[in-house]
Amino acid sequence: MKTRVLAVFCLMLSTPVWAQEVKIDIKEFMFGPKDLTVAVGDKVTWVNDDEIPHTVAETHKLFRSGALDTSDSFSWVFNTPGEFEYFCALHPQMIGKIVVRQ
Repeated sequence: MKTRVLAVFCLMLSTPVWAQEVKIDIKEFMFGPKDLTVAVGDKVTWVNDDEIPHTVAETHKLFRSGALDTSDSFSWVFNTPGEFEYFCALHPQMIGKIVVRQ
């Protein structure tokens, strides 16, 4: 019983109560919104609403999705404050930025 209570307590500590999930649409060769500000601990999910594959790749290789087909998604939890620029590796003109605040 003590082990189960400890496991639940640790799980509660690992996910901030205030954390949110934010969605970015990939549509018409654009990320929408292109620029986004979130809090530390927030989860960002990119959803491909285009008819062709796209990717999500952070410019410093912090994260990178595989090819996302129509309706596929990719998520990343931002645990560190800072600015994170990203692009589609298949269509490098598609760019975006996530600003993570404390």
